[in-house]
Amino acid sequence: MSPSLSPVPALVLASTSAYRRELLSRLRLPFDVLSPEVDETPLPGEPPAVLSERLALAKARAVARQRPHAVVIGSDQVAELDGQPIGKPGHHANAVAQLRAMRGRAVVFHTAVAVLRHDTGFEAVRRVPVTVRVRALSDVEIETYLRLEQPYDCAGSAKCETLGIALLDSIESDDPTALIGLPLIVTSALLRQAGLDALAFHAGQMTAGGAA
Repeated sequence: MSPSLSPVPALVLASTSAYRRELLSRLRLPFDVLSPEVDETPLPGEPPAVLSERLALAKARAVARQRPHAVVIGSDQVAELDGQPIGKPGHHANAVAQLRAMRGRAVVFHTAVAVLRHDTGFEAVRRVPVTVRVRALSDVEIETYLRLEQPYDCAGSAKCETLGIALLDSIESDDPTALIGLPLIVTSALLRQAGLDALAFHAGQMTAGGAA
């Protein structure tokens, strides 16, 4: 490495979510994955928006303690209907109940991302809300979708990046990746603030490759 270049900090994703791993890989940065081991139980009366930010930060902090010289990303998503959180259904019956409650309604998905760098004291959390309007689905449509896709590990019982898009009337958001689980526009901005710029990293790799 050239003496004029600062060392690139390691990047760690504090999540075991396959969806978040796929999203972060789009930035083409090398990263490790560690499980944050955080209790995700909502506090009494905790609003969904606040819950998403608290858990994103808690996940990042838990892993940052293990990797103090790394840039750590934590993220959490909480769906909200009538002011109440909607979690991952876990099984078919819960998913049916969720989609029945959501049909013909607007649901807000709060996706929060926290970026920490323990050795420099950098810590920031941002939340990206996504408003999803669900069609007035029939019971047959709900059953058909769930049997085909089985989205039981997704908050709100739907995968918008695949067949779940057919359940919706509209999506309103500043970041299309937020609904899938990691808002990449905000994540990229926070990484830059933490000292890890994706494009600068790749420019450095290209320069080093050319020099070699």
